[in-house]
Amino acid sequence: MAFVLAPSAPIASWLAELDNWSKTSPGFFTGKAIVLDVSKLSVNPSEIAELVETLSQRSIRVLGLENAQTDQLDPSLPPLLTGGRPATDPQPASRRQEPGSMVFEHPIRSGQSIIFPHGDVTILGSVASGAEVVAGGSIHVYGALRGRALAGSTGDIRARIFCNRNEAELMSIDGYYQTADDMDASLRGRPAQCWLKDRVLSIAALD
Repeated sequence: MAFVLAPSAPIASWLAELDNWSKTSPGFFTGKAIVLDVSKLSVNPSEIAELVETLSQRSIRVLGLENAQTDQLDPSLPPLLTGGRPATDPQPASRRQEPGSMVFEHPIRSGQSIIFPHGDVTILGSVASGAEVVAGGSIHVYGALRGRALAGSTGDIRARIFCNRNEAELMSIDGYYQTADDMDASLRGRPAQCWLKDRVLSIAALD
């Protein structure tokens, strides 16, 4: 499963925003496969290559490109991902509407990453230490949350995190985060919710 970055012009401003976001969520991109969607850019092959290299210097590994024209590519660039249709197809298939939520009926094991940028994620089991759940909307964990939960990953400041037992390594909303060391000890091991208001991340007990 890959994470999609969609840069927009001017690139310098977009990179500055990316750097600010990375400061609030250090290590978020480490080890992740990244797809670069260049549909918002008018760039030539050398500029795409420069952008890929700039991201690489930030430890962001680009696995492939989306929405690039074939004349924008050369063999040194990551491959074009087209889902089996040429990028220049004059009548592309209509895009399937993505669901607004995703439900997992099984626990999320250590080392697993669940990434769903299109809405809420609900985990009916627990999230193990070393696991990660990333959602564009809210995150609901009906068991213990021991790993990392990152809600509002696409900028939804109204997103929340709910868990039946808070043992989280990290909670984050829209890039603002608290680690286990930052959390009030009285909130550990009990039902909790997390929300963002005025750029301040808050965590409170639910019982």
